[in-house]
Amino acid sequence: MVAGSTFGALCLHWPGKSADASGREHPAVLHMLDVAAVCERLAEPLRIAEGVKKALVLLSALHDLGKISDSFRAMLRDRRPQAFRHWEITEAFLFYHDGRIGEALGGSEGARRELYAAAAGHHGRPSQRILSMNRSNTGPGGEWKRMIDAAGEEALEAAGAAIEIFLGLWPDASLVDLDATAKARPLSWRLNGLLTAADWIGSNALWFPSCPPCADAQAYLDSARERARRAVAASGVATPSPSRTRLFDFSFRPMQAACAEAELPSGPMLAFIEDETGSGKTEAAMVLAQRMLLAGKGRGLYVALPTMATADSMFRRLRPILPRMFVSAPTLTLAHGRAGLTKEYRDLVLSPERMQDEAGPTEWLRDSRRRALLANVGIGTIDQALLAAVRARHATLRQYGLSDKILIVDEVHEMGDPYMGVLLETLLRLHAALGGSAILMSATVPRDLRSRLFAAFGGGARPDLDEPGYPALTVSGAAPRPVAPAGLARGALKVERLDAPERALGLLESAAREGAAAVWVRNAVDEAIEAVKALRERGVPADLLHARFALCDRKRHEAAILSAFGKDRAARPGRVLVATQVVESSLDLDFDVMISDLAPMAALIQRAGRLWRHMDRRPAAARAVARPALHVLSPDPAHVEGPGWARDLLGGGAHVYDLATLWRSASVLFNAGEIRAPEALRALIEAAHGDAPVPASLERAELRAEGRSGAAKAHAFQNRIEWDKGYRAGASGAGDADYPTRLGQPQRILVLMRPDGAPWSGGAWSVDSCQLSEVSASEARLSKLALPESAPPVALPDWLVGTRSFVTVAENGEICEGLGYEEDAGLMFT
Repeated sequence: MVAGSTFGALCLHWPGKSADASGREHPAVLHMLDVAAVCERLAEPLRIAEGVKKALVLLSALHDLGKISDSFRAMLRDRRPQAFRHWEITEAFLFYHDGRIGEALGGSEGARRELYAAAAGHHGRPSQRILSMNRSNTGPGGEWKRMIDAAGEEALEAAGAAIEIFLGLWPDASLVDLDATAKARPLSWRLNGLLTAADWIGSNALWFPSCPPCADAQAYLDSARERARRAVAASGVATPSPSRTRLFDFSFRPMQAACAEAELPSGPMLAFIEDETGSGKTEAAMVLAQRMLLAGKGRGLYVALPTMATADSMFRRLRPILPRMFVSAPTLTLAHGRAGLTKEYRDLVLSPERMQDEAGPTEWLRDSRRRALLANVGIGTIDQALLAAVRARHATLRQYGLSDKILIVDEVHEMGDPYMGVLLETLLRLHAALGGSAILMSATVPRDLRSRLFAAFGGGARPDLDEPGYPALTVSGAAPRPVAPAGLARGALKVERLDAPERALGLLESAAREGAAAVWVRNAVDEAIEAVKALRERGVPADLLHARFALCDRKRHEAAILSAFGKDRAARPGRVLVATQVVESSLDLDFDVMISDLAPMAALIQRAGRLWRHMDRRPAAARAVARPALHVLSPDPAHVEGPGWARDLLGGGAHVYDLATLWRSASVLFNAGEIRAPEALRALIEAAHGDAPVPASLERAELRAEGRSGAAKAHAFQNRIEWDKGYRAGASGAGDADYPTRLGQPQRILVLMRPDGAPWSGGAWSVDSCQLSEVSASEARLSKLALPESAPPVALPDWLVGTRSFVTVAENGEICEGLGYEEDAGLMFT
C-alpha cells in the first residue's frame, strides 16, 4: 500500500473529534498534524539544536496516536466507556513501536521513553500505567498488553503506519545527542508544556475546523501550517519585539540609574533589587526588564505579587507603560482567582472600543485561567507561578508560559516562610533550567533567604552575597553593586514602645484632632474590630480594613481608604485607619502617625514604609506632626515572666507570629530606638532573624516553632515537582487544591445572602455576584458554631456550590449565635 492511500485510510477509519454540526468528523491524524503545525510555530524561539527541535515537533504530532484505537472510536461514535484513556494508549503504542522510531531518531531507549511519556501525558498528568514485558520477555505484558488489546490489532498496525508517515514529514528530526536518560528528563518537562499549549490551540474548531479525509499528508501539513500561523497570532501567545522607547520621563533615582547601567551577563540571569520602601524599586525593575528583553533574555514578563490586592495595584501601575516596552501592543492578563472582579481589568476585557495599540487579553487567553501565563505580559499572584513548581495538574503548561518570560517577583520577603520558600527555590531552579531570567525585589529580605534563592537559580552558594551593602543591586555572575540611598528626605524614625491599648487609643485620638492621617496596624482581625469600635465611641473618625469583609465591601472600603489616606489625600484629613497586615504592601498609603502591634522586624519595617511616604507632596512642614515616629504596642522584652509574654497585651495578635521572633524583633528594635533607612535596615533585619538565645520561658515556644517550620519544609518537599526525575516520575495529576502554594489554617468560604435571598453584593445571582459576596474565615472557629446553611435560590455551577457555604445575614446582622456580619465591620465572632 502506497503512503498516500495509507494516509487516506487512516483519515477514513480513525476519527479524532466528534462530528461537528454538519456531521463531519475530524480525522485523528489530521488533528495530530494540526497540533504539530502549531508546535512548530511555538518552538521557533527555543534555543535547542534544530534536530532536537524537529524531534519534539514530531513527537507532538504523535501525541494522540492512541486515538487510533477500537476503544476510542467506539467511545466517540457509540458512547462506549473506555477501559484505558486514549493518551495512555498513546504511550503504549510509542513504546511498542520504539524500534522503528529509535532507528530514525537515534538517542538512547531510556531518553526516548522519557519523551514518549511527555508527549502522551498532554492532558495535564503523566500516565501511571506499568509498561512491562511478559514473563517470557517476548512482548508486552500486564497493563501494557491489555492496553494494546483494547486498542485492537488493526489499530496497532495503523499506528505503526502513522508513525512511518510522520517520520517522513520530519526527516531531519534527531535525538542523537540524547544518549543519556538524564539529558532527556529536563527536555521532557519542556516538551509536555509546549505540546499542551499547542494542543489547546490546535483543538480550537474555529481555527482548525473538521476536514474531510485527505490522501496527501504533506499537502495537509502545509495547509495546517498556514492555519497555525493565523491561530498563534489570534491566540495572543506570539510576542511582539521589545522597544527601545524610554519608559519613564522623570529623572532616575539611584537604583533606577543602577538598573539602567548595570552590565548584563550572558545567558539566564537573576537580579536582586534591595532598597527601602518607596524608593522606586518597581520602576527600577521595569528599566532592567526592558534591557533584558532587548538582550534576548526573555520575550515577555510575569510580575508576581504576594496577594490579589497587590496584584491589582500593580496592574493599575504598570498597564500605562507596557505599550512603551514593545513595538506593538502586547497581550496582557491579570492572573489570580478573582481577576474578573477587578474593575480595571474587567473594563479592559469588556470594552468594545479597546484601542488596537492598547495592551489586553485575547478571547482565547480569557477562556481559561490556566492560559493566563501564556500572555505576553502577566501580572498576578505568586501562586500562579508557584503552581509551576508543585505536582499539580498542568504544571508544565505554567512552566512553558513562564519559560520565555522575565519573572519579576516583588515583596520576596513575604514568600520566605518555610513552605513557600522551598517552592520559590524550586521555581527559580526550573525557570533557570528552562532558560528563563528573573528579577527579585524586597526592602527587607534576610541574608539567608537571599543566598538560598541565588543558589537555587545558579546551582551554587554565593559567599560574596553575605555583605552586599544596602541598598544593593546584585546580578548573578557579578559582585554586588552598592547603590546610593534614594534620598527620600524622611529622616530617621524614632521608635517608641506603648505598653497598653489605652495609650494607643489616646495617641490616635489626639493625632486625629490635630488633623493627622493616622493608622493602627493590628495583627488580628478581632483586635482591629475592637480598636475601631473604641475609637468611634470616642468620636474619632475611623475606618477599618481587614481580610474578613465580603469582597464587594472590601473593594468599597479600599477605594475610600485610598481617597482618605492615599497618595493624593488631603493634607490634614484628621482620620484614623485601623487595619491588619493588608496595608503592609497592597495599597499606596501615606500616614503622618503610625502605631503597630509588635510584629517581626521585616513586617515592622514594611509597615513603617507607609509613614511619611510621599515627601515630595507633603514635606515635613506640611505634616500635622513635627517628626515621624513608629509607636509599637509591645510588652517589655527585658521582662519576660512566662510563656504568655505578649499574649495578654496583643490578644489574638500574639498568635499570628511565633513568640521567639517577636521577642527578638522587640529586643533589637527597642535597643536601637530608631529605624534609620536605608543604612541601618540590614543590621536590624539580620539581628532580628539571628539566633540570639531567647529567655528560658520562651524556649518551648521556640522549639514548637522550629518543629512547625521543619514540618512545613517537609510538606513542601513532598509537594514540589521532582525535576531531576523527568516528567513521568516527577509530575502528578491532582488538582491545585491538593498541592497548595502556601500553608495556613484551613479556611471556609461563606457566601452571604440577604434576608430576601439576594446575594449580599446585590443584583441577580451569578458567579460574579456570588464571588463578590464571599468572605473567608477560620474553619476551626466556624466548626464550633451552629451555622445554618441555605441553598442559593437559583442554580449555580457545581464547582462553586460544592466549595462554599451559603448563609443568610439577618436584618440585625446576625448569621447565627456567635457570628454576625456588618458592612462596616465585616465578619464578627461575638
